[in-house]
Amino acid sequence: MADMNIDTLLDQALNRSERERAVLAEALISSLEKEPEMDVEKAWQDEIGRRVAELDSGATSTLPWEEVRRKLHGRD
Repeated sequence: MADMNIDTLLDQALNRSERERAVLAEALISSLEKEPEMDVEKAWQDEIGRRVAELDSGATSTLPWEEVRRKLHGRD
């Protein structure tokens, strides 16, 4: 298998079942991910906590996706 080129490998992968391709994709993506840095992870947790608190207190509200999409595309 060490001699297999990327095109052959890709061809074999694409000929697998949907479930097998999903497992393979997850494994490949996971192999690229690094362990999260603790300070970054902590910052995200703090931000999530802040946003949840704002929602709970009524200081902010959410928008439906359709409205966000209209605004992004300049149709508001």
